[in-house]
Amino acid sequence: MELKIFRDALPAAGVNCTVKAELPLETEILISDYLPPVFKLVKCFAKPVVLQKQLQPGKLTLEGYLRCIVYYQGEDDAGLCQTEQKLPFNRVLELPEFAFTAWTAQVEGQTEYLNCRSVTPRRIEVRGAFGLVASVYTQQKTEVLTALADGGIEQQLTTLEGVRRAAVLDKLITVEGELAFPSPPAAILDIAGTASLHDLKVLNAKAVAKGTLHVLCAWRAEGESALQSQSLDLPFNQVLDVEGLSEDCRCLCVAEPVGFTATQGEGKAPGSLSATVMLRLRAWRPYQLQCVADAFSTQFETEPVMQNLRTEALLCALNETATLTGSGPLPDAGAKILACFAAIGPAQLVWQETGWVVAARVLVTAFGENSLAELESYEKPLELALPIPAEAAETAALYPECWLSVEDLQCSCTGGALDVSVTVRVEGAILSRRQASCVGSIALGEKLAPADPEISLRIYYAQAGEALFAIAKRYHVSPGQMLAANDLAEGTTAIEKAQRLLIPGA
Repeated sequence: MELKIFRDALPAAGVNCTVKAELPLETEILISDYLPPVFKLVKCFAKPVVLQKQLQPGKLTLEGYLRCIVYYQGEDDAGLCQTEQKLPFNRVLELPEFAFTAWTAQVEGQTEYLNCRSVTPRRIEVRGAFGLVASVYTQQKTEVLTALADGGIEQQLTTLEGVRRAAVLDKLITVEGELAFPSPPAAILDIAGTASLHDLKVLNAKAVAKGTLHVLCAWRAEGESALQSQSLDLPFNQVLDVEGLSEDCRCLCVAEPVGFTATQGEGKAPGSLSATVMLRLRAWRPYQLQCVADAFSTQFETEPVMQNLRTEALLCALNETATLTGSGPLPDAGAKILACFAAIGPAQLVWQETGWVVAARVLVTAFGENSLAELESYEKPLELALPIPAEAAETAALYPECWLSVEDLQCSCTGGALDVSVTVRVEGAILSRRQASCVGSIALGEKLAPADPEISLRIYYAQAGEALFAIAKRYHVSPGQMLAANDLAEGTTAIEKAQRLLIPGA
């Protein structure tokens, strides 16, 4: 007799791996004629912008550019000045070879070291390295047994739940608007921004993202050393073509500003601002799939081969903020704070006494003018530990897919100390992985020997908590017959208390 086997595909959790790489930074920056020459270098920053990611067997290819930003004090009381250069990179990271049907990669990092020196008042040399951390998360379509029939087969079914990764999209968009200054700026020192999404509508193969880009521009007027700030809100409405997206998906979309360009207007006309924003859309489709957890035959010998796999579930979404504060003495008690910036290191999930937290290092850099009228930079490291809005055991297999941004930053000098307050927003999701075991393959063997005619009654002494299916499998008896022979309620799967059970078919 032939056993009928029914199969289906399950989006099982695949290989997760994290690799690190170093991006060397070696460049020469020429100061433009419209900028003051260099009197003193204050601080250098480097930030990567990843434009393309490609996963192939054994390697992850990253394409993008490093933003190298240099702040300096200009000659002839020109005050704080800034210049920037973009350095393209194409980096191949070696990975273990593994199969996958869906994937995503989270790329973060932090500066390992950065040295800059002024060769001439118009030429700066920068040397350093940026450490990239790339985390790759995959799913692998895996066949599982969903049902068995014929051959006297008895089966125990279980329902596996999880999510299949339906869409991963990173898309650059441009947001434009007007930027008006009360007086013509002598220098624009920094343009930064945060973005908030108000609405995300999901259609088949499309998504509509509506939000606002909050922009803050730090600038200096002609003949003044003090910095002024200008802010504006730019709305955006973007239609995204997303293959694999459907209305039953659970989606998140995060907007991350990656670059700004300001153009001064002629005469009294306002200037223009162009912002480049990376929209990151992730979508998961929930599923439920019934699988064969165990099986045996009442007529034939069987040896099921078990299959171990991992399912992936969306534990919780993240859209939380945390405010960090810190204070420390300044080398010059009379320093005057002019501006401040914050850089966030790679995020990771860490177990603490009360549960899981999203942890990251936040480095705040403040620019100040000392008592000798020279510009200096001061650093204050802070530690982020944001509890996730869900409960999970310490042994749980979790991983974050999230993005961190600075929502508010304040620095002041009081009594010779630097006081820092920074609000960090964490957006994204936490995913969990669980082990599951089911029947991977099964075949009918030799026909069972007929029951011994000399045995008229068989009794089994069951212990509390024993599984009814396991008892039936031991004696090759249908679980339904066991229920009927012992007057057990329909749907009983385990013995509540120790008792004698009659084994039918004896």
